[in-house]
Amino acid sequence: MKHVIALDVGGTGMKAALVGADGALLHEARRATGRERGPDAVVESILTFAADLRAYGEEHLGESAVAAGVAVPGIVDAENGIAVYASNLGWRDVPMRELLGERLGGVPVALGHDVRTGGLAEGRIGAGKGADRFLFVPLGTGIAGAIGITGTIESGAHGYAGEIGHIVVRPDGPDCGCGQRGCLETLASASAVTRAWAAASGDPTADAADCAKAVESGDPAAVEVWRNAVDALAAGLVTALTLLDPSTLIIGGGLAEAGETLFTPLRAAVEERVTFQKLPHIVPAALGDTAGCLGAGLLAWDLLSTEVSA
Repeated sequence: MKHVIALDVGGTGMKAALVGADGALLHEARRATGRERGPDAVVESILTFAADLRAYGEEHLGESAVAAGVAVPGIVDAENGIAVYASNLGWRDVPMRELLGERLGGVPVALGHDVRTGGLAEGRIGAGKGADRFLFVPLGTGIAGAIGITGTIESGAHGYAGEIGHIVVRPDGPDCGCGQRGCLETLASASAVTRAWAAASGDPTADAADCAKAVESGDPAAVEVWRNAVDALAAGLVTALTLLDPSTLIIGGGLAEAGETLFTPLRAAVEERVTFQKLPHIVPAALGDTAGCLGAGLLAWDLLSTEVSA
């Protein structure tokens, strides 16, 4: 059966699938990245995982994968197939497309940024299906965005488009790893809420999910932490929708798992801030943590389509 390899590389784990031409997931697998062994070992783990997936397809689906799509974090030069930099994995200038192509017998390989790849999947087959312009914003360890325009994701002139997490919403706020202060992700990411709630509750093991539960039970300290995060998030999102005018705003990531505990106050906070802007539909992501993997599969099939039509 004709299929492609789809691989989503995260900070600690990798999600992979063999995807049919109709989008069916024919096989799924997960492995650790092994980042504690260093960047070279991470790259080798990716190559070995991809080769094992290829072997699985040959044995169980009757033929080798015809292409591969890979989503990686950090700065990505998708055009040249280079994983430029990822702070959480420690690599720099890894020629990922070339390495994977060699390991997979010369099949074409597409490389993409993890959030933009997840946004591609949400836009085509997830919460943004049917929307010609959307913004996908996962709230996880950090915050980034994928700008969807008529079925494609805008990457910008230099590959940095969508870095909404580094919009400054509180100029006197916490230091950010990017060098600025008060960036959105220092205040409204799942990690930021975890830090704030651990401090407010006095429990160093408490996390954002615990905070959401405390909000639902009416804990005033949790309500204050949550309100601060939602206010910051709304400020950043209004800046984004002022620039981009999306019809749909898709919120994903770990913090979105709080459901209406997040979405009800967030919709209200965004509505309070807009003046002339048109309110987008603010909806939860539909694909969960499989979005990156599904998007990687779409990249691979898109690559084949481009090669056939070129």
